Amino acid sequence: MTKGNIGIDGRGALFYRGTGIGTYTWQLISHLEAVTKNLRVFLPGEEYNDFSFRESDALNYTEFNGDMWREIFLPKALPKESIALYHVPQNGIGLPEKKCSLETVTIHDLIPYTFPETVGKGYLKEFLKEMPKIMERSDGIITVSQWSKKDIIKVFGYPEAKIQVIYEAPEPIYQPLPKTRAAAFLKETYHITGDYILYVGGFGIRKNVKALINAVYLLKKEAPFPFRLVLPGKRNRDFDQLDALTESLGLTDDVIFPDYVPVSDLPYFYSGATAMVYPSLYEGFGLPPLEAMASGTPVLSSRATSLPEVLGDAVLYFDAYNSLELAEQLHRLVSSRSLRKMLVQKGLQKAAGYRWEKTAGETLAFFDQIQERETPQ
Repeated sequence: MTKGNIGIDGRGALFYRGTGIGTYTWQLISHLEAVTKNLRVFLPGEEYNDFSFRESDALNYTEFNGDMWREIFLPKALPKESIALYHVPQNGIGLPEKKCSLETVTIHDLIPYTFPETVGKGYLKEFLKEMPKIMERSDGIITVSQWSKKDIIKVFGYPEAKIQVIYEAPEPIYQPLPKTRAAAFLKETYHITGDYILYVGGFGIRKNVKALINAVYLLKKEAPFPFRLVLPGKRNRDFDQLDALTESLGLTDDVIFPDYVPVSDLPYFYSGATAMVYPSLYEGFGLPPLEAMASGTPVLSSRATSLPEVLGDAVLYFDAYNSLELAEQLHRLVSSRSLRKMLVQKGLQKAAGYRWEKTAGETLAFFDQIQERETPQ
């Protein structure tokens, strides 16, 4: 049993649903509720009163959001709710202006420091401004990979003993579905037919989607390649470049952008794919490949940053900066049924080792450890 009330910022589960941080926040809260009655989830607005988190634990305040959330609401609400430890899952952004309890954060990555050219200017400015203060006042840090832990120590010199690596996991909805069922759903709902290669994960520069489109072009130029490339996701500021590249390479009939896809539909995309490719240049963890593995789909991934740590030997790898190697490995994967079968088996076994129940249990244990070790400043 946790020693004192735990407060958690639940906004990421609402505002960033469908992203890695949104999934993390949603699943962490849902599974923490299963193991402790001491959790209080803070959400802005009465419109969230019917949200799926336990109603008795969700504290909603219509008049508080933005700067007022940090400057007025939290400094009053945390003592009122007897919060002993307050946790912010979205990289610590949104801690109260005044510290009035123990504080912990989840730092998913330090990409604005290590790969700044791939981050939007607004987020980059806020991250660089806030992160030194977050590091200084945090009583403990959760991060999602050994890779990110090394970055935190390297960039900030934060004490290693106060950092806990706790892995994420695929959501429970990701399980193998019959190919025929997935195909029927995709045909009826998205008008997608035939065999395809899947990419899930957003269109930012560091996601390296250009390399994947170039690889498909290289394959089609050399020999018949009876697969289309399907890339669901919201069209952001980087999307126009991908659309233009697709058109310039003559791939408009071969590359499908279904736009935003609800999380509930993604299992059909994963299960219906011949393979999933993840060409990212930098990841703090990397959930989409695990989601594909849990769905029984073979994965081809870059070997960048944390991905080998998380995915192990259950995927086929390539150099993220080498489109030719990506094309060669993709051809190898789609040409070998036995290789795909082997990766499916390894992937299911590997993905099964990541469970949100475990994530929540380790997180709660870390909160207890901090309460035993620290007192509010």
